[in-house]
Amino acid sequence: MGVLVNQRLRVGVVGAGAMGASHVATLAAGVPAAQVTRVFDMDTARAKEIASSVGAEIADSAESLVTGSDVDAVVIASPDFTHADLAVACIAAGKHVLCEKPLAVTADDARRVVDAEVGLGRRLVQVGFNRRFDPGFLDLKASIDDGTLGEVRVVHGIHRNASNSTSTDDAGLVTGSMIHEFDTFRWLLDGEIVGIRVESPIVDGFRDPQVATLWTSGGQMITAEVFVNAGYGYDVRVEVVGTGGSASLEPRTPVVRRIAGTGGSTIGSDFVAHFIESYRLELAAWAKASLAGSVVGASAWDGYVANLVAASGVRALGSGVREAVDVPERPGLYA
Repeated sequence: MGVLVNQRLRVGVVGAGAMGASHVATLAAGVPAAQVTRVFDMDTARAKEIASSVGAEIADSAESLVTGSDVDAVVIASPDFTHADLAVACIAAGKHVLCEKPLAVTADDARRVVDAEVGLGRRLVQVGFNRRFDPGFLDLKASIDDGTLGEVRVVHGIHRNASNSTSTDDAGLVTGSMIHEFDTFRWLLDGEIVGIRVESPIVDGFRDPQVATLWTSGGQMITAEVFVNAGYGYDVRVEVVGTGGSASLEPRTPVVRRIAGTGGSTIGSDFVAHFIESYRLELAAWAKASLAGSVVGASAWDGYVANLVAASGVRALGSGVREAVDVPERPGLYA
């Protein structure tokens, strides 16, 4: 797809679950530069419901959606194991793609996406690490980049869900949920993760929560707690500690109630609602860039490196020791 001048980006969405349905609604209501034209889901009734809500049509298959003449660009929001193949198909079709995280389940599959882009000689893939567009995370990164905090020494991260139906085993928690932290920390600190140890207080059964200790190329240490069945709600927090001070991204508490001797605020359980503005900003930036023939946000290379860290994290969970993260030389396409 070349540069589209004075046109709306015609978008096909693969996957009509919670994330895909949210993206369809957001594109229709909050991204004037885009128009959803096709939706595919294995559940045809669900696809029809979501497509009809925005005046789109359903596709017979993910493959026909990707190659369809009425689709300029694709959002992949289907199950994780489908991401790599669909991203490669989009690259082969010459279409821009926003692929929800993770880019792939394994680092090898993520590398296939990178190699497909390198072979094409142009970037088409943006990975849906939406925190890069969240106003709070952007403010936190600005506090690091402008030197306000001095030299960063330690970062602490918390990522809790009320419940989770996709990260349901030990490895899946690392590759499907903790992978958000891996990209967030690389982006915040502008450095690579070079080592990781992952532990859990749970010995038998699903090892949830998990706590990772990470070491960076810049000499910082990071702790990351991920608890996908915390019960009480959705909660994401980050604190950055430097030689000149600290900065914290705290839970959003718009209303605090003090009644009958108690005080507090409601904690939501919906991760989509929590980050809805970041998703809108992410989709708007993706649509604008796609129309201009460019790519913003996390690249396929970023997705691949996140998968490399996750693979080392899974090994560390099994070994109980620090595992190295070996990142190969970055291709010139991603310089």
